[in-house]
Amino acid sequence: MPSVKLQHLAHARSGDKGNTSNISVFAYEPEFYPLLKQQLTADRFKAFYGAAVTGPVLRYEVDNIEALNFVAHGALGGGVSRSLALDNYGKALSAAVLGFLIEVPEELVPRLRQYEAA
Repeated sequence: MPSVKLQHLAHARSGDKGNTSNISVFAYEPEFYPLLKQQLTADRFKAFYGAAVTGPVLRYEVDNIEALNFVAHGALGGGVSRSLALDNYGKALSAAVLGFLIEVPEELVPRLRQYEAA
């Protein structure tokens, strides 16, 4: 089973409030959503960001629109207006998650967006 970047299966949107980032991941195809639910857990999401997320991460499943919503506490260096690290904005965090690796069954590879096997 090949591992591919999340960007080929889904897109992400974000928002931030204080020191909390809200990131939603939307599957491009209904067939991709079960893969996201299985592999993109709250623990793996938090581990992906390493020390950038200092608080708990909550994951909400929004099955009717094939989306996962993550609320990451302690993700913005004290808050956007308090941080000197511009890369900590929620938009940068949502762009980064698109590099998360997802294992995809061979039969779904042709449905991936902008993916070329190496």
